[in-house]
Amino acid sequence: MPHATRSHVDAHAFIKSTHGIRYQVGDVARAVTFYTEQLGFTLEHQQLPAFASVSLGSSQILLSGPGASGSRPMPSGQRQGPGGWNRVVLKVSDLPGCIAVLKGDGVRFRNEMETGPGGRQIQIEDPDGNPIELFEPARESTASDAKEK
Repeated sequence: MPHATRSHVDAHAFIKSTHGIRYQVGDVARAVTFYTEQLGFTLEHQQLPAFASVSLGSSQILLSGPGASGSRPMPSGQRQGPGGWNRVVLKVSDLPGCIAVLKGDGVRFRNEMETGPGGRQIQIEDPDGNPIELFEPARESTASDAKEK
């Protein structure tokens, strides 16, 4: 199928990288505590009560409270709020062990652990109901595994 001719500058020329993932939260300080203490993120910046950013490796989550510019209503009047099904996916090791620790800490779970060909996963919620997926990739078999069978 032929490509459409573009008469304007390609948007790809402007997009440089992923800046972060924005989550709407009701209480920024509470969200920071959850992400740093429960999940091991690092606090990068905060302007309480409106905004904070936390990171894990090269990934950054932007936590926008009700007073943040990133939380303002849309022109239609629709309000932005927490929750939904789009989610951050965190790679973990020993998913059952991780689940046990988080359950002991009172973290809310959306489902039970699921297992598929790519690995195992489960969804948790931050204090505002934003979903986070914990994912443990399937162990790849190696040549030494084949010899053991």
